[in-house]
Amino acid sequence: MTTKPLRAGLIGLGSMGRHHARVLAGLEGVDFVGVVDPFGDKYGAAQGAPVLSTVEELIALGIDYAVVACPTALHEEVGLQLAEAGVCALVEKPVADTVEGARRLVQAFESRGLVAGVGHIERCNPALRSLRARLEAGELGDVYQVVTRRQGPFPHRIADVGVVKDLATHDIDLTGWVTGRQYVSIAAHTVSKSGREHEDMVSAVGRLDDGTMVNHLVNWLSPLKERFTSVTGDRGCFIADTLTADLTFHSNAAVATEWEALRAFRGVSEGDMIRYAIPKREPLQVEHELFRDAVLGKPADICTLRQGMRTVEVAAAVLESAMGMRSVSLQPEDLATSGT
Repeated sequence: MTTKPLRAGLIGLGSMGRHHARVLAGLEGVDFVGVVDPFGDKYGAAQGAPVLSTVEELIALGIDYAVVACPTALHEEVGLQLAEAGVCALVEKPVADTVEGARRLVQAFESRGLVAGVGHIERCNPALRSLRARLEAGELGDVYQVVTRRQGPFPHRIADVGVVKDLATHDIDLTGWVTGRQYVSIAAHTVSKSGREHEDMVSAVGRLDDGTMVNHLVNWLSPLKERFTSVTGDRGCFIADTLTADLTFHSNAAVATEWEALRAFRGVSEGDMIRYAIPKREPLQVEHELFRDAVLGKPADICTLRQGMRTVEVAAAVLESAMGMRSVSLQPEDLATSGT
């Protein structure tokens, strides 16, 4: 007995939407039935699917789920339309442009028992998936610090949010996801050098609920494109390059097996370096497969709306800290409580 294919739609044919269209058109077990974009298919990216003008027209086609890839400011409006129609949704990150909007989306989908996720694509990067598995296996021992750098030239397609909501949300989400911890405080500084309304550089220092230190440097002002994540612990340091999906481990040679070495901290020294061979599947393909499986009721490690809401809450705290020039506390009970 064969399973009937899911009927999927897409809202938005912008830079990210065009990639979603390509993956949806070839996704096993899914029929790509329509796209919504009021500007039409300017780039010929609809993969043969009909291009519609409104979300209502797409819902009328009888879809099981939709991918929301329109501008961030429209996520809430479109998401609420889908929830009211009983349609599951994969919403591009960030889930909404405000904390209040994110909370309304969570309530709308959860109250109806609908599957909904957020497209935090770094969760599907091979290097970070391998890093997370190794941390869960205890290969690093106690984790001391997570450092991320995400910088490069300004993408002119981004007009409605600054670098914190557009780029830093990647690092906020991946930090909580790979460590399994929550942010409890954040202090940040931002600058705006490009003449835009929003910030284009942020430097933030935070703390997770187990005491792990966090550092984020994110900007649109560098000619060098960099996607760097390091996690340091008592056994060494993992370094993930998410541009190339490479993961490297630098071991701490001072970690000895003698009992006396466990009695006091003796410092660290340079040990072996290991570059892992990792299967490198396209992250967006993996993201779509996971969400398809979640809609079908299968176990799937997706970023839920509630987890996406937590990332928006931390991003809001980053901006609050920068504006008020002070550290902002994020008590765990103020954040989402299910999953990480």
